[in-house]
Amino acid sequence: MSAPTLQDLAGNALISALREEDRRRLMPHMMIHELRPGDVLQESGQEVFETWFPLDAALASFSVATYRDNDAVEVALVGREGAVGGIVSDGSIAAYATASVRMAGRFIRIRSQTLEQLKTESIHVRHWFSRYSDYLLAQSFQNAACNAKHTITQRTARWLVSAMDRTQSNRFELTQEQLAEMLGVGRTFVTRTVSAMRAEGLIESRRGVFTVVNEQALRNHSCSCGAALERHFHAVLDNLYQS
Repeated sequence: MSAPTLQDLAGNALISALREEDRRRLMPHMMIHELRPGDVLQESGQEVFETWFPLDAALASFSVATYRDNDAVEVALVGREGAVGGIVSDGSIAAYATASVRMAGRFIRIRSQTLEQLKTESIHVRHWFSRYSDYLLAQSFQNAACNAKHTITQRTARWLVSAMDRTQSNRFELTQEQLAEMLGVGRTFVTRTVSAMRAEGLIESRRGVFTVVNEQALRNHSCSCGAALERHFHAVLDNLYQS
């Protein structure tokens, strides 16, 4: 655990959307933590007390349980472009989804109540998180449409491309069981999809590690949902200080 520098803050695109004066408002209240896969950032049904910003290659995901069988399905992926926890509330409202670390790395933590106080001191910090909540809602909308309309191959390619873009790496520690869970499909469907992608030379996978070997071909197999979300992220955050 350590205090962040301005250079550390540059590892998160959401924080980078702020001007330096607003980043400096946040810095004294932030700490960097090294987290591992499976570490829980917020628990469904529990109050949210902390906000987490993934840095660089760190990755987190939101998952929601399907109550009849209690299986969890990933509903949103969050990397260096975003944050987890206290997005619109000050922690007094219980979290609907569980958020956990998907890929290990550094995360910046700030208490959600402190962040709420800082929103009252800077209108841009207040607009900053409001705009990000719009993006996160857009991701939920887009995921629902993607799950309804696109094939497992397209969705698998999209997940790998999204993870690659967020982590700036072509190698992921990921099992087929985890991928099936995140896509909300049976393991056999994922096994067939991964086998076909290996046969086409798109990826390699062994012992819980996926490696993208033909990035452009994988992008060609992906649906356009990820690109649409990236455009929306820039549309809502690039002009933060023009409002």
